[in-house]
Amino acid sequence: MTQPPGQPPQGAFGAPQDQPPPSGGFGAPQQPPAQGGFGAPQQPPAQGGFGAPPPQAGYGYPQQPAPGPYGTPGPYGPQPGYAYPQQQPQYFGGPGGPGMTPPPGGGGGGRFKGKPALIVAAAVAGLLVVGGTVYAVTGGGDGGKEPVARQSADPRTSGTPVNPGDGSGDGGADPEDLNAGRKSGDAKVLWYKSAPDAPASGADAPGMWITGKTAVKAAYKQVFAYQVGNGDPAWAPITFPQKICAVTSRKSADDKVVVAYMNGTSDRAKCNQLQEIDLDTGKKGWTATVADGGLFDSALSIGLTISGKTLMVGRSESGTAYDLGSGAKLYDKKKYGAACFPTAFAGGTGRLVEVASCGAGGGNEHDEISQLDPVTGRVQWTRAVKQGWTVERTYSVDPLVVYMTNEDKNAWNISVLDGKGAFRSEVKVNEKFAPRCGFAGLDRDLQGCHGVAADSDTLYLPTDVTGGGNEIVAISLTDGTAKWRTKSPTDESMYPVKVQGGRLVAYVRPSYDAGGQVVSIPTTGATHPTTGLLRNPQHTADIEDGFYDGALDWADGRLYLSATRLTGSDDAKEKLMMAFGN
Repeated sequence: MTQPPGQPPQGAFGAPQDQPPPSGGFGAPQQPPAQGGFGAPQQPPAQGGFGAPPPQAGYGYPQQPAPGPYGTPGPYGPQPGYAYPQQQPQYFGGPGGPGMTPPPGGGGGGRFKGKPALIVAAAVAGLLVVGGTVYAVTGGGDGGKEPVARQSADPRTSGTPVNPGDGSGDGGADPEDLNAGRKSGDAKVLWYKSAPDAPASGADAPGMWITGKTAVKAAYKQVFAYQVGNGDPAWAPITFPQKICAVTSRKSADDKVVVAYMNGTSDRAKCNQLQEIDLDTGKKGWTATVADGGLFDSALSIGLTISGKTLMVGRSESGTAYDLGSGAKLYDKKKYGAACFPTAFAGGTGRLVEVASCGAGGGNEHDEISQLDPVTGRVQWTRAVKQGWTVERTYSVDPLVVYMTNEDKNAWNISVLDGKGAFRSEVKVNEKFAPRCGFAGLDRDLQGCHGVAADSDTLYLPTDVTGGGNEIVAISLTDGTAKWRTKSPTDESMYPVKVQGGRLVAYVRPSYDAGGQVVSIPTTGATHPTTGLLRNPQHTADIEDGFYDGALDWADGRLYLSATRLTGSDDAKEKLMMAFGN
C-alpha cells in the first residue's frame, strides 16, 4: 500500500522515559521476582519505547527517514516503581490470583477485608450544601455541561424503602430499608437489584450502560434494563442461549451496544455470536457470526470496540469491522508487512487505533501503533515502537496517551502522540501512579483502565496510597511535567473520573465510617480543597464498597454501581446493581 498523504515521518523519535513498575501494591497480582521481569531488581536506564528499527516495506508502512535526535537513550533515569497500573487478578477483577475463588458479595467482598480497590469506570452524582440547604447536582451526563444545583426534595433523615428487585427486575418489600439510617445531606439509595443465579464457578457480568431513560446491565446469559429513576423494569430481560463473553464497553451515540455470546459449552466453543441491542427499547437488532481469522487466529475470545458508527471485532491476530447500524461487514484487518499481526484496537468518537505485533521469531520483534479510518480501514499513520517495548494500554484515545512496558528492562513509559502520530511528550513526573486496570490475561485490553482522565492538554493520574489518602496529579501533555496536584479529602483513595464543564470530577472510596464521595476540582489548578458534590450514606458504605471491582457511572445526578463478576455462591446475597441520588 502506498504511503498515505501527509504521513508523519517514521523513525527513532522521542526516546521515552524508562521507569520500572512496582512489584506489587494493593490490587496487583502477587508474583515472585523474576529476572528481567516485573518485580525484578531495578535495571539501569534503557532506551525509550519509540524508535523501532525500520520496518520493511509493506502495507501501512511510511517511508523510513534517517534516525532522529530522539533515538538516543532516554534522558530520564529509572524511578522507584511508579505509574504502573494496578492489575486485577486473573479471575476478571476479584482478589487473589489465577484460580483463586472470588469472595462473596455484590461485587465480590468489601474493602474492609484487605482494602481491595474499586474500579472507576465513570463519574458520579451529587449534593451541594450551601448555607445548610441540601442541593442535588443534576445535568451534565456525557454532554460536557457544568453540573447544575437544584434543591433536594427530601433533605430529611427519614428513610425511603427501596425496591431491591432481583436479576429480572422483579421486586418486593425492601428487607433492609437502606435509607432508614440516612442523615441530612446524605444521598438516597434510589434502588438496588439482586444478582441473578450464576454457576458455582462464577460468571462474568460485563459492561454497564446508562442512557437518559435506562440503566442496562449484562450478567451471565442475560441483559437487564431498569428505569434510571426508580429501578423499575424498563424492558423484559434478553436471555441468550449461552454465556455472554464480550461486550462493547461504550455505547454508540444513538444508544446502541453489541453483545457477544458463546456458540456452545465445550472447550472448543467460540465467542463468535454477535447481537446488537437498543438500550432504550430493548429491541434486538442485527446479528452476525464472527469468522475465524486463521489457524492460530480463531474467535475463541474477541474484543469489541466502537468507533463512531463502526464496530471493530478483534481476534488475537486480526480484526473485522462492521457497520454498527446495519451489521454489514466493512473490511478486515489482517497480517501486513514484515509479519505484523493486528492484536488490539481502541476506539473513540471517529477515531480507531490499532496495535500490531511485528516480526515475531525473526529477531526484530516490535509493536506498531496505527490510526485507521473507522469506515474504510485505511491506514492514516503508523508508528513503530522500539524493540523490547509492549503497548499495554491507552489511557486516552483522543488525545492518544499510551502506556508501555519493557519486561527485559523492568521499565515503563507513558507517551503522548499527536493527531498525525508524531511524538508529542512523555510523562516525566517522579511519582508512583495507580490507575485501576483490569487483568488483560493473554489478550490486550487497550481500554481496560479506569481511574484516569484526560482533556486536550492535561492527563489526570491518581497516585498510589501510602497512608493518609492519595493525590491526583495533573500532567501537561505538552511537556510531561506536573501542573498541579490535589490531595484526597479523606484517608481513602481518590480517582479521576471525567473532565466536565471545566472541572475534573473524581470519586473518593468509602471507608468503615463514611460512604463514598464525589468531588470536583477546577482544571485550571487546585489552589483550594476539593468541592464536594455528593456524600453517600455511612450505613451503606460496606454495600457500596462491595462493588469495588465493578463498574461505576454518573449521569444526570445519579451514581450507578454494578458488579462485574458474580461468585455463584449460594451463601452470598449478591447485588447486581445499585443507584444513589436525591
